[in-house]
Amino acid sequence: MLIGIDAAEVRPQDAVLVRELDGIRWHHCLRCDCWIVRPPPVAPSSERPPDRDQIEIPPRGQALRDKIVLRLIAVDRILHFLILGTLGIAVLVLAAHEKAARGEFERVLAALQAGVAGGPVQTTEHVGIIGELDKLLSLRAHTLRTVGVALILYAALEGVEAVGLWLTKRWAEYLTFVATTILLPLEVYEIVNRVSVLKVIGFLVNLAIVIYLLFAKRLFGLRGGGAVDEARRAADTSWEAIERAIPSSVARV
Repeated sequence: MLIGIDAAEVRPQDAVLVRELDGIRWHHCLRCDCWIVRPPPVAPSSERPPDRDQIEIPPRGQALRDKIVLRLIAVDRILHFLILGTLGIAVLVLAAHEKAARGEFERVLAALQAGVAGGPVQTTEHVGIIGELDKLLSLRAHTLRTVGVALILYAALEGVEAVGLWLTKRWAEYLTFVATTILLPLEVYEIVNRVSVLKVIGFLVNLAIVIYLLFAKRLFGLRGGGAVDEARRAADTSWEAIERAIPSSVARV
């Protein structure tokens, strides 16, 4: 974030924001503390850079790191929202056409077995995707509707988490921590029952999210709690922090 790129002149009191040396302007990025070279504007739209009280300091330091991590978690929750929501709608549609779907599934399965194995429809338990579809279609319509509604409600919860985390809301951190922690034992059970790479990756991601929220974000009063977390972010997002970030060689210029 650069300040004063459209200013006609640079004042001595603007040195923390922009400096002009030999006809070249050095702008201090308030977000990353880099100094970026820009030529003076050909057609300036303002007389001078704004005063400090007119500038909103962007997220930087701890606040910026928190924002990036929370938004990464939000993206994960958005994916969950889309997948679970789609599955929930699909299950509800399936519940409304249970008998027709079951008959179509059996016809497709019979055609596959006749074409591949050359034999009649097998009555033994199926495995893999076909087995999962067989189990799903064996459920009653009422049970399917319950499953569909549960999936949609959980998708809505993930959506709420995603919005709150994207906006870096404290309540979303608690909601995400509780919702994720509750599911960890179930994920462990699923891995023990039938291990897969995706299940392990999903468990490790959720475990990392829980640990990050608990320790880095200081939930439930841990490591000083929210007050310390807010104080650290406020300290990084201040004019004092911006001035401290200026190298001594630049400060003397």
